[in-house]
Amino acid sequence: MRKLILLRHAHADAASTGQADLDRPLSSVGLAEAEAAGKWLKEHNLLPDYVLCSPSRRTRETLEAVLQVTGYAEQKLEDAVYEATPGTLSGLIADRSDVGQLMVVGHNPGLEQLVALLADGSTSDYRGMPPSGIAVLELPEEGPIEPGVAKLTAFWWP
Repeated sequence: MRKLILLRHAHADAASTGQADLDRPLSSVGLAEAEAAGKWLKEHNLLPDYVLCSPSRRTRETLEAVLQVTGYAEQKLEDAVYEATPGTLSGLIADRSDVGQLMVVGHNPGLEQLVALLADGSTSDYRGMPPSGIAVLELPEEGPIEPGVAKLTAFWWP
């Protein structure tokens, strides 16, 4: 089995007047949450081999804080992760089927819907994913990324 680690960005400041949503930074609470997420990942040996990260400032800052705790991982800023649907995210994950432990750092509602889709086969009955929340799914080594194919093995939030 290979692992998919989905990490929602930590708490961000509200956009200031004229500030684009992409440019919202983490709040001080968010920085602490991201560090806690890194500690949890390290304690559970969930160290990503490769990371796909939304280009938003809050996701990049979340990833940076996590990797300061867990150590370096190869990474790519992926524009498609920002405002992604579960279908878009599934396609990105399928394209990285060679990665043993893939992490995606992104946003809701796409991440929480993806968890429900992969684990339960539906996007209409999802639990939510709080800021800095982590969902860990096991995926088969081979085969398509499709509804119900994964097993949710861990769900954590600060």
